[in-house]
Amino acid sequence: MTRWIAARLGRAGFTLLLLISFTFFALMISADPALQILGPDAGPEAIAAFREKWNLDKPLWYRYLTYLNGVLHLDLGLSYRTGEPAIHMVLDRLPATLALMIPTAIVSLLIGVPAGIYAAYMHRTTADRVTMLLSVVGLAIPNFLVGILLMYFFSVRLGWLTPSGIVGWSSFIMPILTMATAEAGIFARFTRSAMIELLQHPMVETGMASGFSRWKVLFVHVLPNAALPLLTVAGLFMGSLIGGAVITENVFSWPGTGRLLVESVGARDFTVVQTTVLLIGSTMILANLAVDLSYLWIDPRLRDARQVARR
Repeated sequence: MTRWIAARLGRAGFTLLLLISFTFFALMISADPALQILGPDAGPEAIAAFREKWNLDKPLWYRYLTYLNGVLHLDLGLSYRTGEPAIHMVLDRLPATLALMIPTAIVSLLIGVPAGIYAAYMHRTTADRVTMLLSVVGLAIPNFLVGILLMYFFSVRLGWLTPSGIVGWSSFIMPILTMATAEAGIFARFTRSAMIELLQHPMVETGMASGFSRWKVLFVHVLPNAALPLLTVAGLFMGSLIGGAVITENVFSWPGTGRLLVESVGARDFTVVQTTVLLIGSTMILANLAVDLSYLWIDPRLRDARQVARR
């Protein structure tokens, strides 16, 4: 088991290194920050001074190793625009993003999982087909389109909600609904698939024969056994949630890390872009690592199998 955990940790570390390397080289090769920030009218002396100030006159391999050393010491560089530490700029925006993502995750689970259970219980009925149709529609419509439609109806037409920024609790309604639309559809579909397979298990007939109601069998016996495939979805859910946050924050002018990322890309502030991508990527890697490690806790068969293999 120790070797299995070490292998997962090593894979996560290697993935993080690939993320850091790809982001660094993709940004550095794509454009010259000095020309992009100073503009085409800047003189050679100004461009040379800018490059010297930010070590852009050094070889690419030297800058890469310097950046890796900074990452190890949590020194991710300074913003080209403001001169502030990039990590501080990202962390200042992080609470706004978390305030959006955490409620979205809760709403997605509260809608998606019960909808999937209901669809599985009503398998091959009109209710099942309607539930799955709604989940497919939620997945198919892009986040930005959902956000624009909500903004049009609730802000422009009805005037009930503020279209952008954070001015109170009501500002959270449309961004959360925008992101939860697709995420709830994902959970509904995967929950339904897992539950339908488990409903064919003999334990369901045994529970029913013992006098338990069908709903009690579903929630007490079937749903816990569906936790493993749902955990796999949870790892993917984190990635889609972060990607949706980037789009949603820009639609609703939400002052989070997603909007900061888009602003920094537009301003060619590569240091802030690298830091934001590193934070987002690290979150996704840690989420998938947590899912892998939780398998051992949820499914005893994995622990037993690895103990037998070790002997």
